[in-house]
Amino acid sequence: MSIPRLYTDHDLREGEAVPAAPGQGRYLGAVMRKKEGDEILLFNGRDGEWKARVASIRKDEATFMPESPRRAQTPLAGPVLLMAALKREAMEWVVEKATELGVRAIHPVLTTRAVPDRVNRARLSLIAREAAEQCERLDVPDVAEAVPLYTALGAWDGTPLVVAAERREAVPLAALPPGPMPSLLIGPEGGFTGPELDALARHPFVAMVSLGPRILRAETAAVSALAVLQATRGDWAHHTDE
Repeated sequence: MSIPRLYTDHDLREGEAVPAAPGQGRYLGAVMRKKEGDEILLFNGRDGEWKARVASIRKDEATFMPESPRRAQTPLAGPVLLMAALKREAMEWVVEKATELGVRAIHPVLTTRAVPDRVNRARLSLIAREAAEQCERLDVPDVAEAVPLYTALGAWDGTPLVVAAERREAVPLAALPPGPMPSLLIGPEGGFTGPELDALARHPFVAMVSLGPRILRAETAAVSALAVLQATRGDWAHHTDE
């Protein structure tokens, strides 16, 4: 993409300069070879996407001047992904791809068979931001702090939650009855334990689903299930080119 696209936390208003986030000035100057006056695109998840110019740039310091709105903000509509904590590279890959697939939030959960007992939220949030910039979405999914699975279930608001449950009798994900977009829970490498699956099944908002006849890696399961949800009841099913 020839015109750089950047996320900002600041409000976007015509003629009101906004400062670059850490790393953005260096990226524009050293990587993209941009200079004062060059065009960029800005978005903040609230005000849509704006045409803007580089107002000043020096090393890693830069300011941007919004000029005019380009795309109106759209409401958040994608699924929430609850993802068992994975090893660093796999978890980062899932966050990147889930952002591209339109999730509105990512909630890492700690399970019995999860290898790490924590995640680097700041690093995952940065990956989500960079993925949102590249895939042209108008917002960045929130990455929550990692919490134990049972804590996440206890705090759940009761909205539908589908759980990829390997080796259990379950309806195929694509065959779920019509309804609103559910949230999605994917387990760790090695799957959920029996007690974890039993606890999940006791909640009325949980539906166990199958992702096919093969055992998938956790990251493959996440991407596959998100694609099915977006294709059957999400923005893949309703998107039209402007």
